[in-house]
Amino acid sequence: MPMRYTFGGDEHLFVECSEEMSLEAFFNSLSMTSGIKEAKIKGVTEICPANASFQIKFDPDVIHPNDILKEVQAIEVAAAKAEPVITTRIVEIPVFYNDPWTHETLMRFRERHQDPSGTDLEYAARINDYGSVDDFVAAHSGSPWFVSMVGFVSGLPFMYQMVERQRQIQVPKYLRPRTDTPRLTVGHGGCFGCIYSVRGAGGYQMFGITPMPIYDPTQTTSYLKDFMVFFRPGDIVKFKPIDREAYDQAVEDVDKGRFAPPIREVKFDLREFQKDIDGYNAKLEGVLHGH
Repeated sequence: MPMRYTFGGDEHLFVECSEEMSLEAFFNSLSMTSGIKEAKIKGVTEICPANASFQIKFDPDVIHPNDILKEVQAIEVAAAKAEPVITTRIVEIPVFYNDPWTHETLMRFRERHQDPSGTDLEYAARINDYGSVDDFVAAHSGSPWFVSMVGFVSGLPFMYQMVERQRQIQVPKYLRPRTDTPRLTVGHGGCFGCIYSVRGAGGYQMFGITPMPIYDPTQTTSYLKDFMVFFRPGDIVKFKPIDREAYDQAVEDVDKGRFAPPIREVKFDLREFQKDIDGYNAKLEGVLHGH
């Protein structure tokens, strides 16, 4: 579909890239917002990318709404002709699946769940046709995830699984939201994975927890001293299953300022990815581990 443009009040331009959630839609949104940022349009004060859309805040005393519309539409034309390649980061995130803290929480809220007789992992494995929780965890951690947007709660990443649509994990949210979710819970709702950056209410299924802080307004965490939010749209995430011992060690390393998540810069080419998804993902993982 062609991009749809609407104004939100006097200071916002909203652009819808697609009506469906897909890697192509996220890529279009990311390419457009990158192009707008590089264009340095006078009067633009903020650019906010989302899963398949984005919003621009501008000062109408500096640029007329019709003029910013023309500028952005010109960038759309240029972006459509550009190579679908971005320079981004791939990062490894440790996850303690089936941990005691999310387990205790999900058991407190079983009456709000589709299947009160089991756990979130058991439910997700069953409805996605996996034979066991271990098989499901292997699928969840086996392929990378593309960070399509960051927000809703400060620092929270929405992530889209980088596999064919028929292989994507799909799990509905709770029937009624919980009033509690542990900080750094790895969750899933619909087609999106996420990491809860802070403790609070939530409705996504809970699969595990990471020892790695992703939001620190105090900026005392060693790798968050420059910016309090870890994730950026376009980041590629690879989950690494860990056990309780490794989790405890990572928590201690974070506290002592010696935890450093593996991060590598990588070029991501959407067309090459689409030609051979599993092969391309293997190459990405090779870059992450220096192969």
